[in-house]
Amino acid sequence: MSNLDRRRFLRDAAATTALVSAGGLAATAATPAQAAPPAAAPTPARGRTGAVSFRWWGTAGWRIDIADRTVLVDPFLSRIDTGLFNPPFRTDAPLTVRTDVIDPRVDRATTILVTHTHWDHFMDVPYIAGRTGARVFGTLTAYHLGLAYGLPSTKLSAVKGGEVLDFGDHSIEVVGSLHSRNASYSVAFPGVRVSQPAQPATIADLPEGDTLGYLLRVERGPSVYFTGASDVAERNLTGLSPDVAMVAMQSATTTGDYLPRLLAGLDYPKVVVPVHWDNFETPLQNPPVVAPADRDRLDAMIAAVRRISPRSRVLVPEYETAYHF
Repeated sequence: MSNLDRRRFLRDAAATTALVSAGGLAATAATPAQAAPPAAAPTPARGRTGAVSFRWWGTAGWRIDIADRTVLVDPFLSRIDTGLFNPPFRTDAPLTVRTDVIDPRVDRATTILVTHTHWDHFMDVPYIAGRTGARVFGTLTAYHLGLAYGLPSTKLSAVKGGEVLDFGDHSIEVVGSLHSRNASYSVAFPGVRVSQPAQPATIADLPEGDTLGYLLRVERGPSVYFTGASDVAERNLTGLSPDVAMVAMQSATTTGDYLPRLLAGLDYPKVVVPVHWDNFETPLQNPPVVAPADRDRLDAMIAAVRRISPRSRVLVPEYETAYHF
């Protein structure tokens, strides 16, 4: 049996067991008005709802609590003003970690997953890792930047895609991905760090550094795919088939057929959660602030997902709301 066939067999067997024992899958938190009608939702899970919670921290950031362990994805809570949403954009904006915002929200963390190292994904990671002792997974760039901030190498794990990491009651599969491109077909702050640099001082000191996706599989729970940018290497998605996909919204249309390729590659997840659509330079409070142009893009994305994958439920998240899938 090939590795791909084995992964598909194990996934399908696990999904069948979970559905028989749990009675199905559902996002049990209330959804905003943009979400699909309740009739489209799957049957609520019995016996495990509440065992795993997912809380959106804006941008592509998540807190996932699994029993006594906490996994963070791209935790960016400082939400500093760079002028990105209120020009002029200042590439020399200083990296100012707001511990007063972070500390009340991050009481613990065991694992931090970094999709890429732009400031709105990585900036708060070194502080959070140092405060909690969490292990940081990310690209080689994330590894070298972590060293630059003084994190011990024993708490930094460089990954590149293909790794399957076993944590007992959950596993994390690393997936090679791509960063989205702007209207000029460019990537902001491109580049990688192949050795330890000086400690970054401005947002321009944090390059993209290659991009990853992550598939979280929870024992007797959901499988959830996390994106941090709106491009996709769909051939890397074969066999993943997550129950839920956290999908970054496009800010430009330069990536062709983004949603059709992504959703097909993921075998049309039962639940699609749009992320990276909020104004992440405003306070983390509900309702999330959305720039007018981004509101139009979000509405278009929701309509596109419903057209491309009509059996998927669209869940538009609010900040810090516990969702159970």
